[in-house]
Amino acid sequence: MALTQERKKQFKSIGHHLKPVLTVAENGLSEGVLAELERALNDHELIKVQFRITEREDRRALIEALCQNSGSELVQVIGKMALVYRKNPQVNRNLSNVSRFSGL
Repeated sequence: MALTQERKKQFKSIGHHLKPVLTVAENGLSEGVLAELERALNDHELIKVQFRITEREDRRALIEALCQNSGSELVQVIGKMALVYRKNPQVNRNLSNVSRFSGL
């Protein structure tokens, strides 16, 4: 399911206020990083991920791999930050960034 431009615009406005939940460094997508990514997406649906990698091409490849491994969709990339979204069918309204901030 591809996100519409209007939906991406809503997510970008929500994501602007978020802090990074996950940091990916030189070790890349280790098991620990993928486990934390899975937990964060289940809880929050929309998360910010920080990449501490200097090469733009390497960072882009890691972002694509992260989205493929998690089944999430890329909403936006600004510098070393990526905003990713994955719908949770059993959403917790107290934890989900989409539910909590959709009134913005």
